[in-house]
Amino acid sequence: MDGSMSMEEQTFEPGPETQRAFRDALGRFATGVTIVTTQTPDGPIAITANSFASLSLDPPLVLWSPAKASSRFGPFTEARHFAIHVLAADQAALCSEVAKDARRFRPGDLTENDKGVPLIDGALAHFECAREAIHDGGDHVIVVGRVERVRRRDGEPLLFLNGQYGEFAARG
Repeated sequence: MDGSMSMEEQTFEPGPETQRAFRDALGRFATGVTIVTTQTPDGPIAITANSFASLSLDPPLVLWSPAKASSRFGPFTEARHFAIHVLAADQAALCSEVAKDARRFRPGDLTENDKGVPLIDGALAHFECAREAIHDGGDHVIVVGRVERVRRRDGEPLLFLNGQYGEFAARG
């Protein structure tokens, strides 16, 4: 063996019959992992999202994109305030739990900001936001948030690649 990897290459047009292949191609892009939280009349609710991005420094804007088919879609698109939490490498279990149960939090798991938005302790960063705009984006919407307050700490990020959680390994 010469040490090179054999790699199958595919070329296709995205459509209903190639949806899995399209999703797999998107999965080649490593992303950070976030949990978005908001308050509802029934208590705090959360959703995992890797569709988070910075949008503008002036004014300070970020965006994320919930799926229209999600049972959590309504509370997040109706929320006037929400928080986006960038997760640390040791928060993979929390991320998996929230993906399964939007209300998995127990007493003491969360604090609240001055607008009643639930905040997760231990995240690498919190972006406390007011909803600025919502734009259509196919089977998702793009939620733009105006960042009102940020909290950050040092640590290693939780990453998502090819359907799996992982950590960043710096080269020597």
